[in-house]
Amino acid sequence: MELKNEFRVGVPIEQAWATLTDLEYIAPCMPGAKLTEIDGEEFKGQVKIKVGPITAQYNGVAKFKEKDESRHRVVLDASGRDSRGAGNAAAEVTAEMIAHGDETHIVITTELKVTGKVAQFGRGVMADVSEKLIGQFVESLEQKLLESAATAADGDEDSETPPDQDADSQDDTSAQENSGPRKIDMPEPEPVDLLDTAGAPLLRRFGPLAIVALLLILLRRRKR
Repeated sequence: MELKNEFRVGVPIEQAWATLTDLEYIAPCMPGAKLTEIDGEEFKGQVKIKVGPITAQYNGVAKFKEKDESRHRVVLDASGRDSRGAGNAAAEVTAEMIAHGDETHIVITTELKVTGKVAQFGRGVMADVSEKLIGQFVESLEQKLLESAATAADGDEDSETPPDQDADSQDDTSAQENSGPRKIDMPEPEPVDLLDTAGAPLLRRFGPLAIVALLLILLRRRKR
């Protein structure tokens, strides 16, 4: 199924490009997500979700399929599997950025394939959930961008770092990048609460029994 989300961030396109292609930087902005390892252009991580008292964890990997700075277009391949083996998901995510003065309009198109119990809820519910999660992501991202811009401005005024020190730092970074997989130490994220995120769409389309059914499905899987 195809999901499409559009949003605008209040930064120039060059900053938006640099930020959105830095997965380590934006990972904390993604609801329920945690980046665990970087190996070149391959990124490993986890996503946690919960329905009521039940929590599930999906382990996944993502890598850049295309990164065209001249067109401000990036394509990411991602796949994940439930840690209990109850289902999996694969996605090709395309982000296209368009400059609007000092702001950037971003269009994200996701080709999503899911198996397991989650697949039964269909495109409508997933689109609504996707839109809400994107909204949370954008709100967190914009706050991070504003803080970063303020820090950069302060740094430009007070910076007295010698050029050779910058070069040494770059050499150290390159050495780390070439030394193999790098573990990422991120705080444990709060799981995405599907009852909160998808509650309204589920009630609107299927009624209260849909939420009860989802709880029963996850409880049954946990017992197994």
